Amino acid sequence: MRPARTIRIAVLAVTLALMALAAPAAPAETATSPPPPGTRPVLLVGNNWEGTADILDVPSYERIRRVNVVPDLAERQAENLTPARAPIALFVRTQVGEGHDQMVDDLYVSKDGRTLFVSRPSFDDVVAIDLATGAIRWRTVLTGVRADHMAISPDGTRLAVSTASTAGPSTVNVIDTASGQIVGTFPSGDTPHENVYSRDGSRIFHASIGRVYTATDDPALDETKGRRVFEIVDARTLEVLKEWNMAQKLAEAGHPGMSAAVRPMALSPDERTLYFQVSFFHGFVEFDLASEKVTRVANLPTTEDTPPRREDYILDSAHHGIAMDGAGKKLCVAGTMSNYAAIVRRDDFSHRVHKLGARTYWSTTSADGKYCYVSVAGDDTMSIISYATEKEVARVPVGDHPQRARTADVSTAIFGEPPAQPRKSRPLSLHPRPARDGRTVRLHGRLGLSKGITDCSGLVRLDLRHRGAVVSRSAVKLRTTKVGCSYVKTLRLPAELAKKSKRPLRLVANARFVGNAALLPRAAQARSVRIR
Repeated sequence: MRPARTIRIAVLAVTLALMALAAPAAPAETATSPPPPGTRPVLLVGNNWEGTADILDVPSYERIRRVNVVPDLAERQAENLTPARAPIALFVRTQVGEGHDQMVDDLYVSKDGRTLFVSRPSFDDVVAIDLATGAIRWRTVLTGVRADHMAISPDGTRLAVSTASTAGPSTVNVIDTASGQIVGTFPSGDTPHENVYSRDGSRIFHASIGRVYTATDDPALDETKGRRVFEIVDARTLEVLKEWNMAQKLAEAGHPGMSAAVRPMALSPDERTLYFQVSFFHGFVEFDLASEKVTRVANLPTTEDTPPRREDYILDSAHHGIAMDGAGKKLCVAGTMSNYAAIVRRDDFSHRVHKLGARTYWSTTSADGKYCYVSVAGDDTMSIISYATEKEVARVPVGDHPQRARTADVSTAIFGEPPAQPRKSRPLSLHPRPARDGRTVRLHGRLGLSKGITDCSGLVRLDLRHRGAVVSRSAVKLRTTKVGCSYVKTLRLPAELAKKSKRPLRLVANARFVGNAALLPRAAQARSVRIR
């Protein structure tokens, strides 16, 4: 008979082993980790239709640099005219890019902050761009026909890149970031899409979305969308460890008729719960990875902007963007076809909706876990929303059609040290001048910049109101002058309103700055003036 002490030690050893297996993987770096030495935190924004990447300082959100991610554009466009590439390039432009070449889908920065990695859909490639010179360090043509979402491993040595295929199985290519060599692939369904590395880098969470570009959007024709799977992949061996059809999982949980196409996803901090969006659905799904079951479904609202027909959804995306705050208590959802972002409490799915403008395309969380960055593709802006207050705290103009946004740390040897103090501008001014005939009102003003600031990028949104209703509106870009950033715009009143009144109209003129809101106090971003 074994002594009691020996048995207790054995039991303790087994218990500790089981606890180690059950514990979540330790994160590669926490949300509050300082940037590596010699780097500074930034926000990367890929401007898809423009072929540029904006690098924004954090937390001022002032643009540090706009990087050309297609310095080889002429060569690539010539290549797309060849018989082998022309049909594919035309398909990407017309069926996916809404008449535009897609020149940046996803982007990351190397660990040393000196290299920008970009996936370029129209050219089915990934390039590494030297941030000091703007030159391409390496270019890798993928094994499919269109590059899509990427993920970078926590140690920065691997890129997992989705690429669709016209013949044979579609795959995800895994690239060595130092050399650009494809070091492996793993299988996917039709149109590979989202990739997310686990925090310890041991697994890749992957989903394919099927043929989202077809018009067969009626639920009765769902099978024509192709094979759509969700996978968990061993990041070292690239073996598929788990594979699920999420439509089947949803049906088992009492939600039949939903799509199997998993769009963006977010993991809880312990990586035991997955939150994901699916095609055509306004909301998201909660999935327990241990039990392999759908636990809850969050229904979010539609708006007057939501298209009435599924066929009008861009690439089948009702919503396309989901992120979680650093504390793991709230989610940030991009309601793409309803033009809003929603902050959703994880415990009860109560939510607060922010109407942001045309086509909210992506959401990601700041490095400190406190803010959500939402790309507003139709308005060419980035919205910054506080998880704590659930309010928009800044709106920043970027390039043409921003889609993916990622946090990163860039080299201070290239971009300099961040400013020691936040820089503030003086309030926005507004001066109305009605025309004598009462048909137009000239609005002008300026934003006085503090010493050392020369960037006047931004808009002033203007409107005239009569008895509370907007009767005329417009937007004007700020221009650099000797006295700061100035604007001038003439708004025309509706003819029927100008004719109807024999006496001068009582109007209210409003001006609102839309740009780097961190440059000036929130109270100074707008002006309102009565006109008698």
